Amino acid sequence: MTIGDPRTFAVESIISEAYLREGLRALGCFVIYVGGGRYGVYGPNATLLGCSFDEVAKRVRQRGLHVAPFAKAENPGMIADAFREAIYSENAKNEYFGIPRDRFCDLVYSSDILWAPDGDEAFDDGSYVLQFDVGDRVRLIAFRCGVDWLHDPSTLREVWIAGSEYYQILAQWRLEFEMEWKSLPKKEI
Repeated sequence: MTIGDPRTFAVESIISEAYLREGLRALGCFVIYVGGGRYGVYGPNATLLGCSFDEVAKRVRQRGLHVAPFAKAENPGMIADAFREAIYSENAKNEYFGIPRDRFCDLVYSSDILWAPDGDEAFDDGSYVLQFDVGDRVRLIAFRCGVDWLHDPSTLREVWIAGSEYYQILAQWRLEFEMEWKSLPKKEI
């Protein structure tokens, strides 16, 4: 099931096997399309879908809260590299976009800028999707990691989308996924 337009922004999921436990939901795959790029492991047994379902629901609830002072003006590649380096590198700089590293990291977490990976195997392909609410629009920056903690420029995609459209796609995917899951026979694990 694909909701949205993969050329700009879409969410796709496949349910291979449904489970009774809501925390697991199902086995399948969950991918995010940003600017024509597909992010996430694509295959029928890529991941359990509970984390991705819960993350989409949380993003809808937190509409307008994914904010950062650098979100509007900075280059997407610079944002991707700053995020990766500040959070994961042992050789992080003292500041990013004029913000001390510890405050920058706190901002990433408190504003829930990191959408993917979402805590499960869905994004074990090295994909990252960052989300920023900027006024009435949403800015998505998606990439895969290259060497030295930095993004692979060939995988970098950026999309600006109306917030109403973005959150409608998420809400519609959540609703349709839940209806599909409820309609399927379920295994007990």
